[in-house]
Amino acid sequence: MNERLEKDLKSIDQVLNQTLDLGLAYLNRLDSVPTSVEVAEADKIILEDIGLGGSNTIEQFKNKYEKLMVASAGPRYWGFVTGGSTPAALAGDILASIYDQNTQTNKGHGDVSALIEFQTIDLLLDLFELPKDFMGGFVTGATMSNFTCLGVARQWVGNQLGMDIGKDGMTRPFKVLSAVPHSSAIKALSMLGLGSKNIVKVKVLEGNREAIDIVDLEQKIKELHGEPFILISSGGTVNTVDFDDLEAIAKLKAKYNFWWHIDAAFGGFAILSKDHKHLLKGWEKADSITIDGHKWLNVPYESAFYFINKEHRLLQVETFQNSNAPYLGDPLDNFNYLNFLPENSRRFKALPAWFTLTAYGRMGYQEIIERNITCAVELGNFIEQHDKFQLLAPVRLNTVCFALAGADADSKTKVFLNKLNDTGKVFMTPTNFDGKSGIRAAIVNWRTTIKDIELVQSLMTEVVSGL
Repeated sequence: MNERLEKDLKSIDQVLNQTLDLGLAYLNRLDSVPTSVEVAEADKIILEDIGLGGSNTIEQFKNKYEKLMVASAGPRYWGFVTGGSTPAALAGDILASIYDQNTQTNKGHGDVSALIEFQTIDLLLDLFELPKDFMGGFVTGATMSNFTCLGVARQWVGNQLGMDIGKDGMTRPFKVLSAVPHSSAIKALSMLGLGSKNIVKVKVLEGNREAIDIVDLEQKIKELHGEPFILISSGGTVNTVDFDDLEAIAKLKAKYNFWWHIDAAFGGFAILSKDHKHLLKGWEKADSITIDGHKWLNVPYESAFYFINKEHRLLQVETFQNSNAPYLGDPLDNFNYLNFLPENSRRFKALPAWFTLTAYGRMGYQEIIERNITCAVELGNFIEQHDKFQLLAPVRLNTVCFALAGADADSKTKVFLNKLNDTGKVFMTPTNFDGKSGIRAAIVNWRTTIKDIELVQSLMTEVVSGL
């Protein structure tokens, strides 16, 4: 065995404890870690013939690179709809790396960790008040969840038209209806060969809305003259968290032949707010749903999951079946995620979710969601009452979309955001809404409290006064 490897094997306790000490030091000062850092050009690096060993490498990372780590897991990182990681989720993620399972099967030889993934999906179905008619699995993010769901949707449309797209490929285009699809859904359509140009844009409701106009949707359905299609609806748009009328869409699904996909990457968690759960009424009638775990579930990155109705399981296998799939008959009788998802190799992604759901339960997550919503409303009220700012849309859930007010608002908004982010005390992202340059603050972190909102309000006042 290589000398360095053998030494690390014998001193693995020291290496892992040193690693944990470094991580805990970061977490314990997370409130003061900057949300943005200035990055100089990186030093050139070469691969040495003889490595440093684990302990020395940790020290080199600490000295050279830890300063690049921003507080993306902290309470004032409000860009990209980024959650943090609860303590229990971190515990699960550490163990997922240690156990290093290739999660595929729930029985047989070699690996049965899919049993825990099945149980985690059941916990999530309970959390989201969805029936056990759905089956699910974990993927790397909302993009791959959308890809998985829309891949099965593609196979369904082909099946309706007498085609096996999984085997024969796309031999003709077909339509995808949507009003404000997220960029990840558009990317998924591109990767699936469906083509973003085949999206039929449905009108949105008037009055600063991003939700589907149901009247226009039905008219566009009628214009397809019975041709099967895919509908991508929003369980919370990214800019203003507007929800399509899912109950009305459920009624249309009873009348017309289409695959209904809901992108509820973070908006699905509204089910836990007593004042907002009505926004998801009817979503149990969907064929597929995307939800992102590293947003409001507050588990580490590269964790999202899909829900697809079990009635489509054969179509799902036709889409993702491995070439040497060993089963005959119902694929659920000889289950392997290998045949239901894009990846052949899979990290034990369900374990952090299992840990955090088991640790904090429904009430724990209800408190996080309702606290984050309260914080967003408070920030929105501050912006609405401040003469230097304007809301670009109402605060509907956990996201605040705003800009500077007055003349030259577009250019001033960009300057303001740069100066605000330069403080390193809060991070927000630029956006465009209704033809205007804006700023988006998405609050989904389990650590965020009203004290963080008050700190940022003072900071915003200070920065805008200096423009």
